[in-house]
Amino acid sequence: MPNITLITGSTLGNAEDFAEYLTEKLQLAGFSTTLLHGPNLDELHLSGQWLVITSTHGAGELPDNLQLLSTQIKQQKPDLSQVYFGAIGLGDSSYDQFCGAIKKLEQQLIARGAIQMGEKLEIDVAKYPIPEIAAEKWLIDWMAKF
Repeated sequence: MPNITLITGSTLGNAEDFAEYLTEKLQLAGFSTTLLHGPNLDELHLSGQWLVITSTHGAGELPDNLQLLSTQIKQQKPDLSQVYFGAIGLGDSSYDQFCGAIKKLEQQLIARGAIQMGEKLEIDVAKYPIPEIAAEKWLIDWMAKF
């Protein structure tokens, strides 16, 4: 089984807690994992499998701990054509920019050549206060792609 690098962006820690849950599920399924909370580009292998999990901050913005990564991707323009990724956003649909952060990061990754595996999952925490419930089927389907 391949290694999955989980990349998290969080303001209050909810996305980090959620990523830790996903890490356990992936490991139970036989994957090896690397969990990085707000990494910079130098910490990432520019190949392999990434699972990006982020909440949205303010008016659809990335959390502070993912701002540097986003800026580095924009400025350094890395070749991500060997990256296969999944995307999960946590947000509240009562806000205009629901899951805006994951949408922005998803666009950046695709623009640099990364290949998205499956549809992104947008979890409305107003509907699913326990995001793990909303992610169960998505994660099973996503793991089956490898």
